[in-house]
Amino acid sequence: MARQKRGTGRTFVGISGWTYPGWRRVFYPEGLAHRRELEYASRKLDSIEINGSFYSLQRPTSYARWYDETPPGFVFAVKGSRFITHMLKLRNVETALPNFFASGVLRLREKLGPILWQFPERMPADFERFARFLEALPKTSGQAAEIAERHDGRLDGRAWTEAEAEIPLRHAFEIRHREFLGPDFVALLREHNAALVFADTAGRWPYAEDVTTDFAYVRLHGAEQLYASGYTDEQLDWWAARIREWRRGCQPADATCVADLALDTAAGRDVYVYFDNDAKVHAPFDAIRLKERLSG
Repeated sequence: MARQKRGTGRTFVGISGWTYPGWRRVFYPEGLAHRRELEYASRKLDSIEINGSFYSLQRPTSYARWYDETPPGFVFAVKGSRFITHMLKLRNVETALPNFFASGVLRLREKLGPILWQFPERMPADFERFARFLEALPKTSGQAAEIAERHDGRLDGRAWTEAEAEIPLRHAFEIRHREFLGPDFVALLREHNAALVFADTAGRWPYAEDVTTDFAYVRLHGAEQLYASGYTDEQLDWWAARIREWRRGCQPADATCVADLALDTAAGRDVYVYFDNDAKVHAPFDAIRLKERLSG
């Protein structure tokens, strides 16, 4: 079984999804077969968020194919099921959580990065419910395989319940209701070593930069227009400076926080950054420009 240790001070810059018709002949070269788009994008960037897992349970064969199409060292973030976050709203997840992990996530092996749990704007803070969910989440791939074994009959014949790589699992929480932005929620995430997502949403949803674990997770949805506006050179320089601070285990001097600052760590932090301003094909080019600023 392959082993993976938590990194110290690495940066992964990527995009949210890769299958967008509007990107063809703009980011993707003319004549590139659709089936080779992941292969192409993964040679330009360090990481990609898998969005399809948010909308429906994927198949183990899909995860295995994505693993094979990407180079060594590449990392996927996997978006948690909206059935869990938006429909059940974290209630009664005893079957839904095993089904999610049995759908093939573990076939990404050592390329499995953080799991992103995004919550709806109208879901207020229920800290007891979130605490139960955080306690139920697997902290390692081995624990995820054990949870996956409890899947229901809908996945019979198409479940994957084996941890081919022994890795720690990271969880990131993107919240969109202001009741979350306070010391209690930050403390809860720190207790369970989960990350608060730093989400730039053109001012639509609340924003904070409280570091709650040994990695940072940044989502850039657009500075002026949600999902549509690109980032200027000055804005990318600003983000690069902050990412360098997080990467070396510190906080920017002007960090926007709602709780006491986390202690700096000499070990450094891994930082995952994803551009979700895909509507006008800004995302891949902005990601490449940010990656160039952070290289070396």
